Amino acid sequence: MRALTITARDAGTGPVLEITGDLDHHTAPELREAVDGLTVAAGQVLVLDLAGLDFCDSSGISALLSARSVAVKHGGQIALAAVPANTARILGIVGLDQVFALYPDAATATARSSATG
Repeated sequence: MRALTITARDAGTGPVLEITGDLDHHTAPELREAVDGLTVAAGQVLVLDLAGLDFCDSSGISALLSARSVAVKHGGQIALAAVPANTARILGIVGLDQVFALYPDAATATARSSATG
């Protein structure tokens, strides 16, 4: 079990959260709190960079959906970058790969052409 670390930064397309460690029942509230503290303006994309994600359970998936709700509520969008294979598999099984925009890495997710197009 690895502690969850969330690092926020800004990109030209909107906020980026780099998430490392385990996103589970115990740590999912930390992601919700981090997202609630962000400003996602209309037209911006909230990017969750999951390159360092080691584990994600159903509570973690729920936290990702909550993050999407916050972005959409403010007129923004959400993108998941560098989704680990095991998490991508779960997203596909439950159909969330059709709900989230998925990108191979944060650089691609924050490129203006992919964010607007």
